[in-house]
Amino acid sequence: MADSGEPKPHLLLIPYPLQGHIIPAAHLAVKLAAAGFSITFVNTESVHHQTSLAHHQLPSSGDPFSGARDSGRLDIRYELVSDGLPVSFDRSVHHDEFMQHILHRLSSNVEALARRLLPISGLVADTFFVWPATLARSLAVPYVSFWTEPALVFSLYYHMDLLRLNGHFAAGDNRKDMITYVPGVPAIEPSDLTSYLQESDTSSVVHQIILKAFEEAHRADYILCNTVQELEPSTIAAMRKEKPFYAIGPIFPAGFTRSTVETSLWAESDCSHWLNSRPAASVLYISFGSYAHVEKGDLAEIAGGVAESKVSFLWVLRPDVVSSNDTDPLPEGFREETAGRGIVVPWCCQIEVLSHAAIGGFLTHCGWNSILESVWSGVPMICFPLLTDQFTNRKLVVGDWGMGIDLGGGKSQPAVRREEVAAKIDELMRGEDGRRAREGVSRVRGKLEAAVAGGGSSARNFERFVEDLKFCVLKGKVKGNVGDDAM
Repeated sequence: MADSGEPKPHLLLIPYPLQGHIIPAAHLAVKLAAAGFSITFVNTESVHHQTSLAHHQLPSSGDPFSGARDSGRLDIRYELVSDGLPVSFDRSVHHDEFMQHILHRLSSNVEALARRLLPISGLVADTFFVWPATLARSLAVPYVSFWTEPALVFSLYYHMDLLRLNGHFAAGDNRKDMITYVPGVPAIEPSDLTSYLQESDTSSVVHQIILKAFEEAHRADYILCNTVQELEPSTIAAMRKEKPFYAIGPIFPAGFTRSTVETSLWAESDCSHWLNSRPAASVLYISFGSYAHVEKGDLAEIAGGVAESKVSFLWVLRPDVVSSNDTDPLPEGFREETAGRGIVVPWCCQIEVLSHAAIGGFLTHCGWNSILESVWSGVPMICFPLLTDQFTNRKLVVGDWGMGIDLGGGKSQPAVRREEVAAKIDELMRGEDGRRAREGVSRVRGKLEAAVAGGGSSARNFERFVEDLKFCVLKGKVKGNVGDDAM
């Protein structure tokens, strides 16, 4: 459309205001702009403020897409909306109040912005929002639901009605037997469901969000998923019978190790000098992500195991990983005991660290971005999930793809102990299980590389999506809810 001299179709792209959702959404914005769309990327004022401070910019002037726009001549605009709370509000400490505002307040601000920016050709919004299908219908544009997690997790949420009907979810006393009836999903243990689907009580604000968001997802016109077709073939095939579903992952910045888009919510420490001093594959990287909290007792046991393992390590310890009121939760004496073989930093550029030759393993919470980045870097994992999709992701990493070692985590497993932590670190870095995990990572990495290469499944699926959406816009109508042969 752009080549014909006609105006580019204009997409409003809105990520969920959490770091793990913002990163792939920002890279998706760049891909869509490069494919001939005009993109308006919408951040919350709070995210923008935190990102600007992390990159030493004035919040009034920082634009995270300035580098991408200048280097690629991309049509990406940047807008802000309020989530209903002051930027100074501690969203980590007051999580439920933050989620209440996401549930009830954000939508009206997004709608006001959308109407101010008309004409709009389509709405690309994170699946976890509770309003995109409704807003898209009111604007008479297609709703593209962007899913930042595996297709398996999407399918489980999409079929919550089946889980409820069969007594595995929201049943007061949820069944504990194997789940075998979700379309396209191989048999799965209830302990491998997401943390929210393991709950009996669904009255929490997060459950309200999930339930409403997937009502909206059932009305989506297209679904983009940050996964690879060859990794989840049966699940994706089943979802395609329900919706135009496109596996387009992994969604990374060009070159992988450094993005032109500034997305980090914390200032990044430069660890390259320290890593350069370490032998190849000798360092364990430890990070529990950008959002979930760790129990202080678990953190103490993990720290004890790291100390006992005698392995070199780089530990990213987010200042609020336990609580905003406990900014140094490591056990007394840990830093002194491990001095000289490990460093602790508040944040880093994870893709630069994982791709460094010194990294030999990753102790991870199993966030999906972290898993994809670890695989792309050829790094095997020790899995300690904390929340939400991370339990299901662990199943994929350890059970299905053989890329890591399970450390436990979750209500159904015993509390982690330092002796076990030390033993599993040693096994990952030096043992037979670690060797097999590295082989598993290598196999899956090959599938990721093939998928995004020219003619690969993700490249073809993205091209097909672009063609389908542009055709829809050109015809001036919204597609129906069920696709025929969407790639």
